Amino acid sequence: MNVALALVSLGFLIVVHEAGHYVVARWCGMRIERFSVGFGPGIIKRTSKKTGTTFQIAPILFGGFVEIRGMNIAEDVDPDDKAAYPNRPAWQRFLTIFAGPATNYLSATVLAFFLFTCHGMPSPQRWYGVDEVMPGYDAVGKLEPGDRILEVEHHPILQSNGDSLIDQVNAKKGQPVTLTVQRDGKPQTVTIQPKLSTDREGKPIYLLGIAPVIQNDLVDVGVLDAAVAAVEYPVEETKVIGSGLWKIITGAEEADPGGPKRMVDEFRKAFKSSNADGVRLVIRLSVYLALFNLFPLPALDGGRLVFLLYEMVTRRRANPKIESMVHMGGIMVLFVVMILVTLHDFHLF
Repeated sequence: MNVALALVSLGFLIVVHEAGHYVVARWCGMRIERFSVGFGPGIIKRTSKKTGTTFQIAPILFGGFVEIRGMNIAEDVDPDDKAAYPNRPAWQRFLTIFAGPATNYLSATVLAFFLFTCHGMPSPQRWYGVDEVMPGYDAVGKLEPGDRILEVEHHPILQSNGDSLIDQVNAKKGQPVTLTVQRDGKPQTVTIQPKLSTDREGKPIYLLGIAPVIQNDLVDVGVLDAAVAAVEYPVEETKVIGSGLWKIITGAEEADPGGPKRMVDEFRKAFKSSNADGVRLVIRLSVYLALFNLFPLPALDGGRLVFLLYEMVTRRRANPKIESMVHMGGIMVLFVVMILVTLHDFHLF
């Protein structure tokens, strides 16, 4: 069931994004040839008699696409065909491309509203929790996934106060660390011997051997508060994502890429914890998908928007051959990245 929910969640992210392109393209009078969930030849497909659009599910579930008439790079376009993408006004083409990421942001807001209303909102206080216990460490058998760390050496610790668990552990300089954890609603005290390791710069660091996770309690909120928080959520999450990407670019953090398998694994893990955790992950990845597609890179929505902005500002269209070459190069790079990330997911690269 968790795997099924994971696959449905991944499909939801793709369908919502492509549905944004589809609905706005139809509203702008464009002809949609194909609506695909996944890449490659269609495994399951059906053609609408009303619109002529072929809806399909393809085997490579890395994303999806909406094929609009005249949008293919090598496609010849009749200049008198009003339903072709290149023959529509620039502002309509801009809205069509922008609609995909915008719909992901909108879906994140709607889902967040229902989650906050029905399940509550996270409290401002954030604790360190145990997400996973690594083998080969003294923490094995002493800490368990789901534990909440309340105190280090009998001093309360809250992530929301800026306290660093790593700093607290390293302050002991390798001596045993006494933790007070909450498990099944009851406090317990454990003493753990950290293991010496090194960070990325080769400096010594002491590790407990856990994968930490941030935990919050849930508080009930009214409809108005839930609505305000839901509207703010995509904005705040975008800031967090942007900050994380900047740290990766500057080398402060290492990139941890993941493809369809990784996403399914994360969804399965989240839904195994609770349905609410699974929905939270769907909301978070909706924002990720929206922001990623807005990057001004060839083949992504953001790359197409750059050319459209140029056309709208200068009132002249960029050279179609140059634009086609740019997007074709971007597509080739994107597919190579997809292959490498997939191999990384299976630990083959």
